[in-house]
Amino acid sequence: MVTGRRGDWCAHVVEQHQSGINFVLLIISYILYLVIGAAIFSAIELPYERELRKELKGARLDFLSNNTCVSDAHLEELLARALAASNYGVSVLGNDTNKNWDFVSSLFFTSTVLTTTGYGHSVPLSDGGKAFCIFYSLVGIPATLFFLSAIVERLMDLLSRNPISHFHRRWAMSRPKLAIIHAASLSIIMALLFLFIPAWIFMAMEKDWNFLESLYFCFISLTTIGLGDYVPGETQNKEDNPHPHMYRLAITVYLLVGLVCVLVVLETCYELPQLKLLRRRFYKENVRELDSEATNIISHDQLSDQLPNPEDHMTNQLPVISSVSQQADTLHQNGTSGPYTPASGTTVNENLS
Repeated sequence: MVTGRRGDWCAHVVEQHQSGINFVLLIISYILYLVIGAAIFSAIELPYERELRKELKGARLDFLSNNTCVSDAHLEELLARALAASNYGVSVLGNDTNKNWDFVSSLFFTSTVLTTTGYGHSVPLSDGGKAFCIFYSLVGIPATLFFLSAIVERLMDLLSRNPISHFHRRWAMSRPKLAIIHAASLSIIMALLFLFIPAWIFMAMEKDWNFLESLYFCFISLTTIGLGDYVPGETQNKEDNPHPHMYRLAITVYLLVGLVCVLVVLETCYELPQLKLLRRRFYKENVRELDSEATNIISHDQLSDQLPNPEDHMTNQLPVISSVSQQADTLHQNGTSGPYTPASGTTVNENLS
């Protein structure tokens, strides 16, 4: 008997705090996903890092043994300065031809800053540039988010909401099923146009990149991860690319347009009815009740708009009761007198006409 009461009490507590329990499970699942990802990356990349450290150490010892006039301290100082300059986007290899701060390169830099991609291949060198970058980003990043949201909202009507409504009326297919088909089709088309085809183009333009590296760059860039390990145009010479400024400008346009299309796909998936139902599992109870009440009110309003108004129907069916003054005027015109009787609307209308 006591065990049954405890079981009922536990079931009642779980039902009362179901959204909170789901939210805690969501946090634990996300942390577990992070830990699993870290473990997999460590298992894959750590052997390559060890091998690379071993190769660099051997190359350094070979250089010192072949150049006895260079001391280990002087070589250490030279490498430290070269690495520091490389972190600022200045390389000792061909730095006379590659300029990071001409107008087109600066335009590419501002686009990566405002979209929070941030490759890190070129950074402000001066204190004035760093201060201006802070101020420019404080104003520009919110403005960019507003700009992108306005464009995405317009494209959502054109590419998602209107097509779904059109095919829903034409094919009489359920809206949730149609939304999934549309989201999958839109994702495939956008992946072809902004991932696979550009990856093939970058593979042809960048001599040192294979298809996987090109696809990796496109994905990392359009998702605004921007690791900066692959930046197009950094290793090209004038023979391979006679128009580097046009190439960099085209990449800037590609990144901006591609980012908008990625946001459209994400917003389309976010508006799926199945995902909306899944998100409600993690809401607080008052939010879920409010959302349910709002849904019922909207459905009731839509149903009321479709059904005829009963008051209008009764008004059309019931006779119009004339006032006493109207009946008195009618009797005076006819020259008769008699007891007061309510006249129908039809009779009054005929007399008035």
